[in-house]
Amino acid sequence: MDAQISVRDIVKVYPNGVVANKKVSLDIQEKTIHAIVGENGAGKTTLTKILFGLELPQEGEIFVKGKKVHFRSPIDAIKMGIGMVHQHFMLAENLTVFENLILGIEPTKFKIFLDKKTAKEKILKYIEKYKIDIPLEKKIKELPIGVKQRVEIFKALLRDVDILILDEPTAVLTPQEAEVLFESLRELKNQGETIIFISHKLKEIKAIADVITIMRDGRVISTNSNEELTQHDIARLMVGREVSFERVEEPKEIGKVVLTVKNLTYTNSERIKVLKNINFEVREGEIVGIAGVEGNGQTELVELITGLKTPTEGEIRLFDENISGKSVREIRTRGLVHIPEDRMKNGVAEKAKLKENLISDRYYKPPFSNKGALNYNYIDSEANRLVKDFNIITQSIENPVSSLSGGNIQKVIVTRELSSNPKVIIASQPARGIDVGSEELVHNFIKEARDKKCAVLLVSADLDEILKLSTRVLVIYNGEIVKSFNEVSTLRAEDLGPYMLGVKRGD
Repeated sequence: MDAQISVRDIVKVYPNGVVANKKVSLDIQEKTIHAIVGENGAGKTTLTKILFGLELPQEGEIFVKGKKVHFRSPIDAIKMGIGMVHQHFMLAENLTVFENLILGIEPTKFKIFLDKKTAKEKILKYIEKYKIDIPLEKKIKELPIGVKQRVEIFKALLRDVDILILDEPTAVLTPQEAEVLFESLRELKNQGETIIFISHKLKEIKAIADVITIMRDGRVISTNSNEELTQHDIARLMVGREVSFERVEEPKEIGKVVLTVKNLTYTNSERIKVLKNINFEVREGEIVGIAGVEGNGQTELVELITGLKTPTEGEIRLFDENISGKSVREIRTRGLVHIPEDRMKNGVAEKAKLKENLISDRYYKPPFSNKGALNYNYIDSEANRLVKDFNIITQSIENPVSSLSGGNIQKVIVTRELSSNPKVIIASQPARGIDVGSEELVHNFIKEARDKKCAVLLVSADLDEILKLSTRVLVIYNGEIVKSFNEVSTLRAEDLGPYMLGVKRGD
């Protein structure tokens, strides 16, 4: 096989002094799925941005299909047949799928009028060729996340690319949506596409990749065929140490009930009953996992408990006080914290400084402020301590949080929430989009909080995460708790599946 892309001795240094790529050399073979994995900040996303013309290297050479290239913009990369699907979608939410697909490449009549017929004929031809099913007339905002991902991929293919870069394509997908994506990627490979696949999820890497390149600290550590590596091998090479995938041990002691959800019902603005008579309790020193396919009411359940929404019926009691309808700040002052599922929407102020995000829940309290005046010396000292304790990779606490990698942004949120001495943690997808080493760190922090008598409600689409951490597991389907598992030591993902899909119900 011929190398579709070759990079030689690529060096990339950002203006803030971060050396993201250090003499990186790599060959991507034609008609393969080539995975690039590494910890957050390992340099893999920077490398793919260079390949797509979004970043310019200071040193090194790039060859595409045997030709030496100098990309100045993504337009140059697209002309050479390279497309990229970013971790955070680049879609216009209020436009239809059709409108998003042709944006920037609109065919015209007489160089003035949009030629919808020609555009639709081309799209339908590509749908038939690549076997990717997408609803052309629906608006993007009406689509589930998995379908949005397919639209992004199809948009790239429509620009006649034969090399496709996918940056964390499953970070926001359920396991079921991820499998649909993998079927599409295998079909694309069969059609002659070369795919560069960036991911943190080792199971998925093993399921989809032909070749695996591991990066650490800006360098290529190894490149091997999939068959040559186990999950444990990949994790060890990524992190530089052994990583545990074992379930956490059972809590030594479970205390009193601190969070009670009773007869909770929620009807949304479209008069759809999203949650139906939900009942459960969470006690001190336990982790209650909520397992389910996303879109079955988990998001609304978390928003109701954390004060972002108000129940239609029922109540939520924290230390036997009804907190239904109270403000977010009122609930937080009672010791309940929230790791949100969408880190960019609800987790951080992306243009604010890292240190400002770390104290955004406590800036108004002494010693962070006094009579309305911020104590900057204390804020800086505390922010630097948290960055060190929670292993957040950054050049400075003064940098905007948007300058961090996705995984380090997630660590900022986890750091802020778990460093506030919480009594109840609502953790929604806490390890989403972070590497295996950081995931282990986050899981250890949650376990340590549990061992300090904190009550934890864990909501996750990642069944490995649910099974690793949970003391008890509840399964939600179509807005109802359909099964409770009190014994989890031998529980498997296969046991949860039929309940998550609505095939079975418990008592």
